[in-house]
Amino acid sequence: MPPLASTDPILIVDDDSALCSALKFALELEHYIVRTYASAAAVLGDTAMPSPCCLVIDYRLPGMNGIELLMRLRARGITAPAILITTSPGGAVREAAERGGARIIEKPLLTNALSEAIRCAISV
Repeated sequence: MPPLASTDPILIVDDDSALCSALKFALELEHYIVRTYASAAAVLGDTAMPSPCCLVIDYRLPGMNGIELLMRLRARGITAPAILITTSPGGAVREAAERGGARIIEKPLLTNALSEAIRCAISV
């Protein structure tokens, strides 16, 4: 997959609308294009999902968890860099994220770790 450009969108998948809004606002201040989704089903049903992109996926989603969503996207051939956001991930979650090629950023998102991970993903 070619490297991402800063003009390629960041897709945030999280059912917490306040967090989605805050992340969208903060990332748009850094001049990123951001799209938000409230569920895994919304992402999977998006027939116009942009590619390339950078995925930021919450682990706890309604209907399926973030790892399951990532694996479904990978099965569709979507190789976008992915970041999993979660609270206190256990060993199984860490191993599954690694298998899916996702970096984990732990909540609460109090530092700039997420924006740094996005910058790293985009510069690869």
